[in-house]
Formats: sequence, structure tokens, C-alpha cells
Amino acid sequence: MQKRQFLNAIAGTTLALTATVTASTAMAQDKFKIGLILPMTGPFASTGKQIEAAARLYIAQNGDTVAGKKVELIVKDDTSAADVTKRLAQEMVVNEKVSVLAGFGLTPLAFATAPIATQSKTPMVVMAAATSSITQASPFIVRTSFTLPQAAVAIADWAPNNGIKKVVTLVSDYGPGIDAEKFFKDRLLFNGGQVLDSLRVPMRNPDFAPFLQKVRDLKPDAVYVFVPSGAGAALMKQFAERGMDKAGIKLIGTGDITDDDILNSMGDVANGVVTSHHYSASHNSALNKKFVTAFEKANNGLRPNFMAVGGYDGMRVIYEAAKATKGAGGQALLDAMKGQVFESPRGPMFIDAQTRDVVHNIYIRKVEKVNGQLYNQEFATLKDVKDPGKTK
Repeated sequence: MQKRQFLNAIAGTTLALTATVTASTAMAQDKFKIGLILPMTGPFASTGKQIEAAARLYIAQNGDTVAGKKVELIVKDDTSAADVTKRLAQEMVVNEKVSVLAGFGLTPLAFATAPIATQSKTPMVVMAAATSSITQASPFIVRTSFTLPQAAVAIADWAPNNGIKKVVTLVSDYGPGIDAEKFFKDRLLFNGGQVLDSLRVPMRNPDFAPFLQKVRDLKPDAVYVFVPSGAGAALMKQFAERGMDKAGIKLIGTGDITDDDILNSMGDVANGVVTSHHYSASHNSALNKKFVTAFEKANNGLRPNFMAVGGYDGMRVIYEAAKATKGAGGQALLDAMKGQVFESPRGPMFIDAQTRDVVHNIYIRKVEKVNGQLYNQEFATLKDVKDPGKTK
């Protein structure tokens, strides 16, 4: 009798354990995990804040289940350090079993993660980094942000038609800055303009003052600028302190310089600055007005910038691919991301099936005061711009 009770007890324990493991496995299979790796602290924390807020807004608006699975957003701070990004990506793939890696606030962080995406066959959605060649670093990378050549070529076409022939370029010395310099310079020269000098500012602890003094000494029609999101306010302040606007030197650039997130803090020196970019918070569409209102409401009045729209659209691409594959990951999920065509708060866009890169409108904008606030007001549109870095 005791033996039978003992065997029954063992059998019961085994059944309970099996049920627990089965339930645990089923629970894991019932989750769709997105690993969001972003700079949440340090000099580029605003990028992480904007993208995370946009991702959470998308989930709030579209539900926290997709293809019958519970969406789990796992957010990690990489502190803008490439080795940290790589380690976090590895942990997410191996331990968390994420279906998608996403985020990537800076180019070196995306490049560091690319081999992990390739080896594990995990789709990697780049929501911020903008160097042209990023999508070529892994066949599993899809980009929903933008590329610097897209914006650089547009402003280089506009400038010589608007009295700007002689230019000095001033860029941050890393991948996107080199792209911004090269594609602007090549296009301006093609259009008959002159580049008097090309200046590169160190990424770490940048001091723009000596570079701006050199620009002033050269007396160009304009200085063309690229700095990463968040760094524009410091540059604009030093531009004003040196009286460069009063010396008749215009400031033009890609839209990073007049980032919507910090534009109001720049003051009147930003008024009239012309840039080219794929998104402005004042973009005149019903979808964008709805997006801006919802984003501000969810984030204590914070204005969304181009990083936010990269994150929001990235979540859209992930959700729609997950629906198409019924929650499957790997190659099938990647294939479902390619070729998506949709209306974004930025305007119409699609993911090029061959390059896995974003194709969208680029707008020429001018900073203007509207109801007491500064906005990038779009006044010209270049439609369906592919990455010039991939069309050669």
C-alpha cells in the first residue's frame, strides 16, 4: 500500500512538473519579444527617450498583442557604447529569445550588432542610425529612420538656386558626418558651387568655437552643418555668439541641426535656418497631427522629433510583418518587412525590397515662429527619395 502511495505521489509530482514546463513553454511561445536597445543615458539620451516613447505609443494605440501573441518590449540602455550594444543584443537573442532587435541610436552601435543579427537570423530594425552603408552590414537589417545622403543631396540642390554658391562644410567626425559631407560636397560641385573648406569636429566633447571662427575667417555664403540629434543647440549658441548671422553667413544643413525636440530652446538665432529632412512635427497631414497630439499627451507635452517617427514607423513595420507571418520570426519575418508601403506621420514611405532601406519624401524647411513657437516649416518636397549611396 505504501509503495503504491509513493508511486502515485511520484507520478503526481512528475505530472505537475510536466504541466509547469508545458505551461512555461506555451507562455514563451505566446510572447512576441522586441529587444529595444537605445542610448537612455549620456549625451544621446534624447534619442533613446524619443524612440522608446514612440514605440510605447504605437503599442498603446494598436494593442499589446499581435498574431495572438503578447507583445513584450524589452528596453535596455547601451549608454552609446558599441561594446555594450553588442553584449545586450547577444543576451537578448540567447537568453530572452527576442523575435526582433530594434533601436540603434548611432551608427557604431548598429554596426556592432549586425554580425549578431546575421548569425542568429534575427531581423534588426534600425530606427535612428543614418549612415548609408548600415543596411549592407547584414542581410537581416531593415531601416525605418533615414539616410544622410538623402537629406544632404536635397539641400545641395536647393542652395545654389538660392544665392548660396560658396560654402564651408562642418560635420561631426563619424560615419553619418562623413556621408553628409561627401554627398553634399559632390552635389554642390556638380551644381556649380564651391566648397572653400571641409571641417570635421570630434564626436566626444565637441567644441565648435575654433571651427566656427575658421568659417567666419573664410567668409562663405553659408556654412553647411551636420551634427547628431541633440547637439544642435550648442552649435547654434556658438554660431550666435560669434555673430556669424550678423556677418551675413547663413547656416544650412540636414534636419538634425534644427531637431524639433530642442528647437524652441535655441532661440531666435534659429529663425530662418533652412534645412532638408524627412520629418517635421509641423508636417501638414491629418495623420501627423494625430500623432503629434497623442505623443505630446502621453509625454507631458514633449514634441516628437525625427527619432520618434523612426521608432513609430519601425513598430508599424514589425507589427505588420508579425501579422503576416502569424508571429513567426527569422527569415519569414524579415521577408514580410520588405516591400511594405504605407502612410507615415512623415508622409508616404516604403521599405525597398532590394536594399531593405527606407524610401520617403525629403522636405526643404525653414525655421519660422508659429503661435510663439519655432517650427521647421516645409516649403518644398522631393518625392520618393531613395538612398543616393545605393543608386550608383
